[in-house]
Amino acid sequence: MEIDLLYIAIVIVVILFSMTLHEAMHGFVAFWLGDDTAEREGRLTLNPIKHIDPFLTILLPVMLAIIGAPIFGGARPVPFNPARLRYDEWGAALVAVAGPLTNFVIAFLLFASYQLFNVPQDTIAGQFLVTGVLVNLGFFVFNMIPIPPLDGSRIIYALAPDFVRRGMEAIEQFGLIFIFAIVLIASPVLGLFIRGGTTGILQAFSALFGG
Repeated sequence: MEIDLLYIAIVIVVILFSMTLHEAMHGFVAFWLGDDTAEREGRLTLNPIKHIDPFLTILLPVMLAIIGAPIFGGARPVPFNPARLRYDEWGAALVAVAGPLTNFVIAFLLFASYQLFNVPQDTIAGQFLVTGVLVNLGFFVFNMIPIPPLDGSRIIYALAPDFVRRGMEAIEQFGLIFIFAIVLIASPVLGLFIRGGTTGILQAFSALFGG
């Protein structure tokens, strides 16, 4: 199997840029809502080294890129204290969705640039824009899955009764180990889900631009 090194390099650059903004936005929104935990722990920064998880940020997305699968992943979670946030569980939900929504906005802006400036896909700029859209949508869809500790679970926390929250808290204690297990065991299903979600969003983007 021939590996496209330029494509892999573009994927890594896109991920470092996108996930740095993703994680930083968690911290900025938490700070705005009254919790300075991320600031005190040095995570309120645009330095990608502070946010990288070797497996979720680099290894997993690069492996998926090499085999031509939908690209998804994550980063080191930005710490925050829900008890210090305004709006209780809804404050925590706002902090959580700030990250994936950042990926969604990045994807939209890159898609808009690609369409409005009519960038040829076979150029480096075109490859960067297309890859940026797909990677960011993959990260958005993956992180919005409502399973702890993924960001989407915080919306369930805000809506669910106490007994459901307690069960989710039990799962969240295992944190990234639980996510690793899901990726390893259910990666084909996960890939289909992310591909379907990404395709649906791309169709909505295209409709906005008359495609």
